[in-house]
Amino acid sequence: MTDDWVSLFSGGKDSAWALYRALEEGLNVSRLLTVHPDGDSYMYHVPETRLARLVAESVGIDLVEVEPGDLKAESAEDSGAQGDAELEPLEAALTELQDELDLAGVTAGAVESEFQTHRIEGMCDRLGIDLFAPLWQEDPRELADAMLDAGFEIVIVQVAAGGLDESWLGRTLDEEALGELEELNEKYGVHILGEGGEFETFVVDGPHMERRIELEYDTEWDGTRGRIRITDARLE
Repeated sequence: MTDDWVSLFSGGKDSAWALYRALEEGLNVSRLLTVHPDGDSYMYHVPETRLARLVAESVGIDLVEVEPGDLKAESAEDSGAQGDAELEPLEAALTELQDELDLAGVTAGAVESEFQTHRIEGMCDRLGIDLFAPLWQEDPRELADAMLDAGFEIVIVQVAAGGLDESWLGRTLDEEALGELEELNEKYGVHILGEGGEFETFVVDGPHMERRIELEYDTEWDGTRGRIRITDARLE
């Protein structure tokens, strides 16, 4: 059997880049795996994860979906214990996949979060598999430029930081936006890639995708933060 890789995939730019780089490296990514939390999460990207189904169809890789229910992150008193608990349904899903795949490893889109990365590394050690994390400790602006140079079309789907107003919802993350984010980084400390939860994204097109995803949406804004709510999504 050929060694199989599973891409931990949310639809956001970081997991999409990890998937793209894995394919570029010739890794046999045979599954995408998406976790759909109900409510907030310490470990997982939350907004619009259901769109992963369209990405899987566009990329041509089977999708595994994990439904952990409400992770109760909002009421967590111990972040470490919460992160460990949230990892359990993902580890259980990968354990099941080991029964049907020659599982070599997983891809992950972590850039700077030791909280997430160390837990995923520990999980991989327990499962006896490798971790491919091509974004880890890379320069944020260089990573963003690489994504755009490769042809990624990235849409901002959620914002929650000073300087990011309602006009950012649904905006494409392009060179102009990156320039503004650098200014906001200097003024407010906004991370250029949103690593602190300042914003969340979805990749509607890229070189690894055969068909672009068209989105229709409404916006929700409470005065300090907001998100888009997808009303229709389809492959072009």
